[in-house]
Amino acid sequence: MTETVQSVGQTAQAATRRKRSRIGVRPPVWFLIPAVVVYLIVVVVPNLRGFGYAFTDWDGISAGFDFVGFKNFAHLLDDPNTVSAFTNTILFTLGTALLQNVVGLGLALVCNSLIKTKQWLRLVFFLPVVLTPIVTAYLWSYLLNPDGTVNELLRQAGLGAFQQDWLGDPGIALWSIVFAAVWQGVGFTMVIYLAGLQGVSQDVLEAAAIDGAGPSRRLFQVILPLINGAVVINVLLTLTSGLKQFDLVFAMTSGGPAGATQTLAFIIYKNAFTNLDYPTAVAQGVVLTLIVAVVAIVQLRLTTRKGLE
Repeated sequence: MTETVQSVGQTAQAATRRKRSRIGVRPPVWFLIPAVVVYLIVVVVPNLRGFGYAFTDWDGISAGFDFVGFKNFAHLLDDPNTVSAFTNTILFTLGTALLQNVVGLGLALVCNSLIKTKQWLRLVFFLPVVLTPIVTAYLWSYLLNPDGTVNELLRQAGLGAFQQDWLGDPGIALWSIVFAAVWQGVGFTMVIYLAGLQGVSQDVLEAAAIDGAGPSRRLFQVILPLINGAVVINVLLTLTSGLKQFDLVFAMTSGGPAGATQTLAFIIYKNAFTNLDYPTAVAQGVVLTLIVAVVAIVQLRLTTRKGLE
């Protein structure tokens, strides 16, 4: 009996030593060299060169260029297209972030309920996410054209007074693209919120209901604080995505009508490859990169802080 106990103890100690040895083994640092080299060549070096060219008059073709300091950036402040694109980008970003998070949270609450069709609803709501932005753009361009499905449905419902040239009216074209962007991305937002909601204990919600908290009070005072990490991630992901929006604008309106839907990403492309104004395009690219970097740093700080709490 004693020998059996000693044998079991020795086996357990050996297993513990093997486990510790596996935990302590780290792969050689030089394994990272291929990935680091590729990252430097593809990301770091082009970005650093882009920052350098922003302070020159480089035309995108010639090998030579002259240093002009902050002249390109000063020109941006006087350029009405840049100012208009910056305003459109902010409006687009705030609109998509607000709508996508509100709708995504609502869908997540529905899919986290006890309704029998919740599995199918998750699939249906997530399907637009797998579409490429170009496919989404052409789909909604067809639906929103003056003779398209949306106006036809309004006419059939007796709401012909609400028919619009959704992509041709400068007052509503940008918001039509916002709607298309939200339609495509809301499924992804829903999944993140749903993951957070599934970590909320039903006992906590039942206790709040017993204490007299209604649905809205439970949402704002119980659920949202408990899924704060998901809220932070979703808000900042939608912000960074909105700031970089190009595909939908390019395919749906090409920045029109009358520049009403131009975003920073779009005018960078337009200046570089249509107007061949590389100094202005590079300076605009640097400004957009810095804006996105600031938002990304805020995201990292908030999510790291949330993980430490």
